[in-house]
Formats: sequence, structure tokens, C-alpha cells
Amino acid sequence: MSQATTTFNLKDYLRQRAQEVDAALEGFLPADPNSLGPIVEAMRYSVFPGGKRFRPVLALASCEAMGCPHQRAMAIACAFELIHCFSLVHDDLPCMDNDDERRGRPTNHKVYGEDVGLLAGDGLSIWAFQVAMQSPDDLSASVLRQLISELALASGHPGMVGGQVIDLAAQHAGTIDGPQLKKIHAAKTGALIRGAVRCGAIVGGANAEQLARLTLYGERIGLVFQITDDILDHLEDPEAVSYPALFGLDESRAMASQAVEEALLALQPFGAAAEPLSALATYLLTRTT
Repeated sequence: MSQATTTFNLKDYLRQRAQEVDAALEGFLPADPNSLGPIVEAMRYSVFPGGKRFRPVLALASCEAMGCPHQRAMAIACAFELIHCFSLVHDDLPCMDNDDERRGRPTNHKVYGEDVGLLAGDGLSIWAFQVAMQSPDDLSASVLRQLISELALASGHPGMVGGQVIDLAAQHAGTIDGPQLKKIHAAKTGALIRGAVRCGAIVGGANAEQLARLTLYGERIGLVFQITDDILDHLEDPEAVSYPALFGLDESRAMASQAVEEALLALQPFGAAAEPLSALATYLLTRTT
């Protein structure tokens, strides 16, 4: 009698992992009525309710690809989500994008004021490192140092923050070319995605070759994420600077498809353990939101 085959359900996987991340974040950043002013309330405002929790899910899935229980990477996964939330708070400020709405409700500074909004972002960025330190006690000091270093490199001036700076410079100059756009997005968007994947692998005990493969995967899907995001935005605002605006829709889609192929190739040695990562890569290519 033949065995029934099972099909991986990415939708269910993402929902379950996002729920686990939300529960963990509640524990790492609980409501605190005794805090100094409304700072914890303002921080939580931009963490809950969250989005898809894409970056922490990547960290968890990368840990699973190593054959390791995903819960072991939960602290570092949540740390990356707090960094992402901090970046959104600051992006929305009047000195940056000056947005009034985020995820269907007023932005942080519209509710708490620019001063508290700025400090809420600061608080999230700093607290992320405290959360990362809650990683499993049996991790060696060397591994823990590596996780903290990866978090700092991905979020700080070599990564996300630096990418935002060169993005602002390009906007002020009023001109941007293809190589500049790739450099901006590799740092501003891609660094956190790459870092989350790497940290999940590190917690899972990846050797040098495995880490290199998962790093390549993270870099490739970071590119796919940005290109598909740009394509969706381009359909609403064709004049905005984006991959489709500079390379055209067809070439942008081809670049994304090639990046997915490279990501999937990097995952081949991991077999079924990397199925969530494989499904995520394919999903990014066809997402509509």
C-alpha cells in the first residue's frame, strides 16, 4: 500500500509561527503601567498588532533547516522584529517620510508626539539587544557574541541605518541609477533579512559551508522581497524610484526569478528540513501584498 504524500502548507506555517512570535514578544515586552511615562505603551503600540513577522519567521525557519527546534532561535528572531519595528517608527517621523498612517492606524508620533515617538524607536532598538541576550543558556559565549554582532551589523551603520542614509542622500540629489539602487536596498532592506537568516543558522549550529549557503539564500530573497515590493508599489505610483522604474517590469521580474532560483539552489543540501525556506522564496515571487 502506497503512503499518502503530504503537501507543505505555507499559509498555516506562517500563521502558526507568527502567533508564536507574537506570544514571545508579549513576554519580552510586557505592558508596564509602572514605567517612566508612556514609553513602554508607545513601544508596544508599534509592535502590536504586528505584520507578517517575516524577519523572525526567517530566523526560525533557518534554525529548522539545521534540524534544530525553531524555539531555540525565538529570542534572536524577536530581536530582529524589534529592530524592524524601530525602523518603521523612525521612518514615519516628519524628518523622514512624514507618514500619518501605518498598518491602518495613526503612526506612533501622531499618537504620542514626535518626542516620545523618537524615543520609542530608540527604546525598541536598544531593547532588541536585551531580548537577544535571552537566547538559550546552553549557547556558548562565542555563539552569543556572534549573534549580538550579527544583529548590530545588520541594523547599524553597516546595514539598515547606513542604507537609509544613502537612500536619503539619493533622494536629496534627485538622481539615482541601478547600481545605487541595488546598494541602497541591499543595506536598507536586505541586511536585516540576511542577518535574521544567518542568526537562525548560527543558533542551529551551522558550519562554515552551511552558513555560507544560508547567507546566500538570505541575500537572494532579500533582493526578491525588495523587487516584488517595488513592483507592487510601481503599479500604484509609476513615478516613484524603484526597480521597475529603472529596469522595467519585465527585467525586474526576471531578476526576481533568477534570485529565487539561486536561493533554492543554495538550499538543496538541506533537504526537507529547508522546505519552509523554499516555500517562502517561491511565495515572495508571486505575492500580491
